[in-house]
Amino acid sequence: MKRKLWIAAVTGNIPTLLICFLLISALSVWNNALYDFNMKSTMSHENGHDIVVVGIDDESLKELGAWPWDRKVFAELIEKLEQAGAKAIAFDVMFNEKSNPESDKALESTLGKYKNVIFPAQAVFEGRFNSFDNTSMALHLPDQPIQAKGLTTSLPEFYKLTHNAHINAAPSNDGVIRNTFLQIQTPEGTIDSLAVKTAELAGVDVKKALDSYPNKKMEIRYDMLSSDFDYMPVSKILSGTPKLKDRIVIVGFTATGFENDDGVTPIEKRTKLVYVHANIVNQLLYDNKINTAGLGITYALIALMIAFALIVTWTLKPTISVSTVFAAAVLLLIVQYWLYSSQDLFINTVNPITALLLAFLVNISIKTYFETKQKNYITKQFGRYISPELVKEIAKSDQEIKLGGTSKELTVLFLDVRGFTPLSEKLTPEEVVGFLNMMFDLITEKALVNHGTIDKFIGDAAMILFNAPLDVKHHEYYAVKTAYEIQKGMEKVRADVQDKYGVTIAVGIGINTGQVVVGNIGSYLRVDYTAIGDNVNTAARIESNTEPNQVLVSEATYERTLQYFEYNCIGEKMMKGKSVPVKLYEVLGHLKSPE
Repeated sequence: MKRKLWIAAVTGNIPTLLICFLLISALSVWNNALYDFNMKSTMSHENGHDIVVVGIDDESLKELGAWPWDRKVFAELIEKLEQAGAKAIAFDVMFNEKSNPESDKALESTLGKYKNVIFPAQAVFEGRFNSFDNTSMALHLPDQPIQAKGLTTSLPEFYKLTHNAHINAAPSNDGVIRNTFLQIQTPEGTIDSLAVKTAELAGVDVKKALDSYPNKKMEIRYDMLSSDFDYMPVSKILSGTPKLKDRIVIVGFTATGFENDDGVTPIEKRTKLVYVHANIVNQLLYDNKINTAGLGITYALIALMIAFALIVTWTLKPTISVSTVFAAAVLLLIVQYWLYSSQDLFINTVNPITALLLAFLVNISIKTYFETKQKNYITKQFGRYISPELVKEIAKSDQEIKLGGTSKELTVLFLDVRGFTPLSEKLTPEEVVGFLNMMFDLITEKALVNHGTIDKFIGDAAMILFNAPLDVKHHEYYAVKTAYEIQKGMEKVRADVQDKYGVTIAVGIGINTGQVVVGNIGSYLRVDYTAIGDNVNTAARIESNTEPNQVLVSEATYERTLQYFEYNCIGEKMMKGKSVPVKLYEVLGHLKSPE
């Protein structure tokens, strides 16, 4: 592609790049959908059997009464779980309001006996802070836990006897819980999440996990559906003798009607939040990290895809470029899935693929505009000189068409009709024009089919160029072939004119090959595409030395075409403007073509 078109194409892609950068947030819903698909399709459904979810379910509510329950129930539940050998007991149930003093005292007494019970707290934020997207958090607090203005905890008498942890959910903009804050900064200090505190009591080195995540924000790896976890209703625990040795117990709501404890995850459209905590604990136990590529990688991929679309569009044929772009988009999706499933790395490919498709459309539009403009320009410049097929070929060609004048090797053909003057005396003006048009139709047809450019018709003469404006391989051959075919076509014309008017007409053709100056030449009022120079004059002089119906070529043309045509050397001739004679050859027959 010409340099100016590359510049135009690159310039046209700069706004595309900026638009694609701005679309990152707008396309987050699709990026999240891809993330969720990866998550759901790579679940292991394993490892979570260290965890038991103890549910406050419909069956337990039926047996133990409507909510809220007497706190003696929880005191008894804790006793049962401790006796069963639970390693850690985490509650996703708030105990922040006073109830029956006797019951509160019973629960306090039970809590005082054990050191592995976790009670929840809820951080309070300014306004409606319920969306934790990667972009905003990265901008605000690069190395610190998120800041809360307050903390709602369990009653003081419970708070001092238990481990305390926050249970704040961290939904994305679309309401799906994909992340969790391992810690939150409150006026009372830093508080771990329920999952972190539970994993710590289970023996996990949580400091390592905490140090691994900026903002103490972690992408949740959902490896287990709600149904994959071992589950026991509270009522069964209280009425039986469960075996829970060294297992982690998380107590939470699983009954219908408790909508505040419902949530949406990448793997389930509706689940109880206790299972979110269970999945996070499972992730911390087995160190199942998910790494998400940062915005820098996304920006780089967007730029790369736009550059790829630019190159593909301008260097390949349209059908091939469409297939290539489609294949690149599919390959990008395959690579990102492989990275996620085998390397635990999620890369935003929605925006890069969008950039690829958008840039492809932009570049196709730019290319179509310039090709149409180029074709119209070439048609305007050369439409009367060359064939429509050659106009299309020039428009598609990457060759630089220099119209301002350039030195180039051409083969120049001059042609003159002999006997036209006596014929014109026997014809009406209309018949003269009709005869000339018939002659020139024959000449034009033979020239155009052989890649020639009609330079001009001068009365009953013509000048034809080969190898301009577009490069033509074997241009010398095509020039001689044109001359030979014109003479063959003239045989019938000569016979018809002789029979009808009794006048003998003939055509003399001279051909020369050499360096000429070719381009748009003329004044500001009139410009023509033509060739000038000594070699042009030589071709004209050769034509003037021809006998009727003879084709003569110079030695330069002869040497390059002697294997394709039968020649007869007629000797040397002195020509006007030449200090040495010019050796000439007569074309006798066509032997073969170069291809």
